[in-house]
Amino acid sequence: MSATYEAIYYPETDYGGFTGVDGTLAFYLRVNALLEPTSRVLDFGCGRGGYGEDPVAVRRQMRILRGKCAYAAGADIGAEATQNPYLDEVRLFEPGQAVPYADASFDLLLADCVLEHLPDPAAFFAEARRLLKPGGHLCLRTSNLLSYFGLATMLVPASQRAQVLHRARPDRKDEDSFPTLYRCNTVFAVRRALSAQGFDGVAFGHESEPKYLGFSRLAYQFGVWHQRLAPSCLRPAIFAFATRRP
Repeated sequence: MSATYEAIYYPETDYGGFTGVDGTLAFYLRVNALLEPTSRVLDFGCGRGGYGEDPVAVRRQMRILRGKCAYAAGADIGAEATQNPYLDEVRLFEPGQAVPYADASFDLLLADCVLEHLPDPAAFFAEARRLLKPGGHLCLRTSNLLSYFGLATMLVPASQRAQVLHRARPDRKDEDSFPTLYRCNTVFAVRRALSAQGFDGVAFGHESEPKYLGFSRLAYQFGVWHQRLAPSCLRPAIFAFATRRP
């Protein structure tokens, strides 16, 4: 149903399969712009590489970083990540423990839809600083607790969130859904965390087409207007791009 609404409100989708506000393309376009042929990249919370199943070729290609840089590594707590076919290497680590790479190993660290699941975001930002070379880039995408989606999610008991998410996005596989904690999930909180851990950069809201509201045309239309009019701090996704200070 949402595909029909998408075609109505975002007719450009007919030409390439994506909207003009596609969040994944917007985020990864900037990630790709920061890559150099000599870059060493770490995908923190890399997962199994489910993005390889994306039917939109340009979006799929934008997310696959191996081959665009000298070395693309991954780190995760789940064993399924070792099956990720789009990375040169994946190393596992225990929650709360250091990622098993040496200090200043990477030029770019990517954390896509990871921060909302972390019990100790400050430890993550400190670990990102440790792993990055001075001048290295941190690229972050996460959910915004102050958005209508974030606030609605917090009203749902934690034990039922996965079920509600599946109803809203039946295309998302169970193995790609994880418990959410939202410990550092406002634009302002991300900005503070970056500054506290020695990063200079930007954090801002982004809103793509309202896929989660495809259950109702009225809800979808609300999402379209919100996407066009909402201030940055209330948009459903947060993007952050930052540079590690020396």
